[in-house]
Amino acid sequence: MLTLHNRVLLQLITGLALSTIIAALAHRRRALTSGGAVGAILVGTITFGFGGWVWGLVLFAFFTLSSALSHYRQRQKEAVADKFQKGSRRDLAQVLANGGLAALLSFLYYLDPHPALLAAFLGAMATVNADTWGTEIGILSPDQPRLITSGRKVPTGTSGGVTLLGTAASAMGGVFIGLLGYLLLCSQSVLRGTNPLRLSWVIPAALVGGLLGSLFDSLLGATVQGIYYCARCGVETERVLHSCGLRTSHLRGLRRLNNDQVNFVSSLFGALVAMALWGVIGG
Repeated sequence: MLTLHNRVLLQLITGLALSTIIAALAHRRRALTSGGAVGAILVGTITFGFGGWVWGLVLFAFFTLSSALSHYRQRQKEAVADKFQKGSRRDLAQVLANGGLAALLSFLYYLDPHPALLAAFLGAMATVNADTWGTEIGILSPDQPRLITSGRKVPTGTSGGVTLLGTAASAMGGVFIGLLGYLLLCSQSVLRGTNPLRLSWVIPAALVGGLLGSLFDSLLGATVQGIYYCARCGVETERVLHSCGLRTSHLRGLRRLNNDQVNFVSSLFGALVAMALWGVIGG
């Protein structure tokens, strides 16, 4: 029988191998930059190594689907692509913003395997998945977005703009992580001979944590995230240097608070919401 130390070592090796293969394929398909590939290997190895196969598969599912969605109807999305800080290729900062908290929580769970940390992990992953689904599907909405703070109609791609389609996609993104986590944890419970009924909190925690986390992301985007203006193109953007080559001027929000930081803070918020729901339903 494997000791805890040997089991974790085996998981780290497995996580490194799987993460390297996935990162190499993603880099080849131009879903990741070179730095993004390094970040994916780091996050994947830590999450799989210390969290185990359930944590690792949830992370890999998020990355695979989010990469596929970023290329879905890509030509239609090109019209608003220059509003966003970065393109469809994830770099190191984006990978760490979306998966860094998951890696940290997996290590903390290794030190103290408390179910509240598992809830936090699922909430964080549900948030980044809900935000990705909401963005990638929401910008395809035929309806004009409305600013989350005032309800005022804004151009597609505006930070803080939400649509019914995008919000529904965010909810589905949270539910997906909840369903996947529940099925994997049930399988793990069966293998270990424990009671899967204690997992009744998983789906609602992921749904609510993911949806509220993604809405919190939109709220930060509408209020405190740094937004700039390109005088040449006459558009708002998250970029300091616009795609046309002109350096933009600061319009509103905090200059140093960019989209990657907003994503990380939002994932932390979603993790806390999921932990709270675990305390109410399952704790």
